[in-house]
Parts: sequence; structure tokens; C-alpha cells
Amino acid sequence: MFSTAIAGSLPKPEWLAETNKLWPKWQAQGDALRQAKADATLLWIKAQEDAGLDVIGDGEQSRQHFVHGFLEQVEGIDFENKVTMGIRNNRYDAQVPQVIAPLRLKGRVHAFEAQLARAHTQKKLKFTLPGPMTIVDTVADRFYGEGEEGRIKMAFAFAELLNQEALALQADGVDIIQFDEPAFNVYLDQAADWGVKALERAAQGLTCTTAVHICYGYGIEANNNWKKTLGDEWRQYEKVFPALAKSSIEQVSLECYHSHVPPEMMALLEGKDVMVGVIDVASDVIETPEEVADTIGRALQFVPKHRLIACTNCGLAPMSRDVATKKLQALAAGAALARKRYA
Repeated sequence: MFSTAIAGSLPKPEWLAETNKLWPKWQAQGDALRQAKADATLLWIKAQEDAGLDVIGDGEQSRQHFVHGFLEQVEGIDFENKVTMGIRNNRYDAQVPQVIAPLRLKGRVHAFEAQLARAHTQKKLKFTLPGPMTIVDTVADRFYGEGEEGRIKMAFAFAELLNQEALALQADGVDIIQFDEPAFNVYLDQAADWGVKALERAAQGLTCTTAVHICYGYGIEANNNWKKTLGDEWRQYEKVFPALAKSSIEQVSLECYHSHVPPEMMALLEGKDVMVGVIDVASDVIETPEEVADTIGRALQFVPKHRLIACTNCGLAPMSRDVATKKLQALAAGAALARKRYA
């Protein structure tokens, strides 16, 4: 009851990359960088296990960015001539690569880090991939065509590539494959329509557990400012949750603690495992076990005990290592307390 997991990313050590940044520069190149990525992955596997988490991830230590880490292994994308583009409905500007030709995988994308993680933990292993709609929102299209039709066509092209890698990750021994779709909280009607369909295409044929993570973004200034404009109730989930409840995706990760999401939104996910965000990624304040257990208790009004997974609201990548480590410990301690309260 109340197993624990992170949403995905963890801070990169200062010897691997710049700290406290969402798009950090690597501190090494070539073989030295590959070794540093491996060392950081092992470090965070140990930290998650020491904290007492039940589901372990690689912390996305081998990826500079949660979307572009996948795109770097895709043919048809021009990384040399990036352009500035407003993403997440122009919430903030980003330097993005351009899609200029048909999309194909160059080969395996995440074999190195997935196989490394699988070899070094006996616990359940979760691996994260960007979702099709969020990828489409994080690249500039110069090939698939303007308007909604072009976006849909490109999303399904990416979904096919994601599916190829997801099936390979499953063969690597990954237990849970999670697709990250923050764009689902921005393009609400499209998410409930073709966004969920593209997500299901990405997960097609998987027999491991499938999940989708939908949050309100990392704890960066642009996201925090956007949240201030959303009013006293954040009802974005109301659009997409019914579509996900009807889908084949088995787990849904959502933002809860210190958000204005009405808890009753979770009732829309009947039949799904719900990864309830009980750790705030927009604050360095460390949650107490009591606060985590209280959040779990509120969620239990709408989620059955056997379907509730305690999770972080989003990734912890821009935080300091020390704060992230303490938040992992609080997550595990809070879930343990909740088990005692609600057993």
C-alpha cells in the first residue's frame, strides 16, 4: 500500500553538469562524459534506495533535457540551426531544434542508462520518455505542415519512434514506462482528443506497466508565474482525465501538494493507479512525514488505497542535491506513516 516513486528527473551533480538549471551544459565530453553519466546514475539509484523508495529511476542523468534527450537520437531533426520558439502556449521561449525531414531513430536511445540501472537495482525500475504531444510542442516543424493537421501527423510520427524505444526498454527489463505530457495541461481539447490517441500509439504492444505524467511544470520562474494566473482552482485535469480513464494507460501521475487542483479531480481516474504528487518541486522547504501522510489521506477520499502511489509533483532536476535527497527521504517516511494511519 502506498508505494513510492519519483516523477522522473533528479539534480545532476556539479561534476556532471551545471547545477540548478533546466538545460545544463555538460562538464565533460566523450568517454569522460559517458563515465560521469554512469557514475551519477549509480549515485542516485543508491540515494533512492537509501531513502526507502519502492520504484527506482535513473534520474535522467544521461539527458540534458527530458525532451531533447530523446530527440538527439532521431534523424530528420536539425540541432545545428536551433530557433527561438514560444512553447507551452508561449509560456516561455526556448531554443529548439527544427524538424526538416522524415523522422527515424538512429538506433537505440536509452539502452546505456536503462541497462545500467537494471543491473544495479533489484527494485521495480521506471523509465521516462517524453510524450508525443509534448515533443511536438518542443520542436519547430519545417516538414509536416502547418496547422493542427501537421501537428497531429508529426505527433503520430514521434509516437511510432517512442513505441520502438519503449518496446526495447521493456526488453531491457524496465518494469514501468512513463510518458511525460505536461502539454496535456495546456492544449486541453487537443489533449483529450488526439493527444491521448498518440499516447496510446506510443504505448502500443507494451506488456509492462504504462504510465503518463501530467504536471504544471518544473519549479522555474516561468512556470511559477503561469500558475499565478490560473486562479483559485486549477481544473485543467478535468478535460483529459476522462479520456485517460477510458484509455489503456495504467497509471496517471498528477500534481497535488501545494497546488490548487481540486482533489475530487482524482475521482475522474476510476480504474487507474494514481501517482499522487505529495512533494512540492517549486519550493526548497522539506516536507514533514506528517504533511506527506496528510496529503495521502486527502487523496484517499477519491482514490482507493490499493491504487494510490505516493510521488513527487514533477521532476527535481533544477533543485540542489541536498534538498532533493531530503525530499526523497520525506516522501518515503510520509508514505510509511500513511501506511500506519490508514492500514
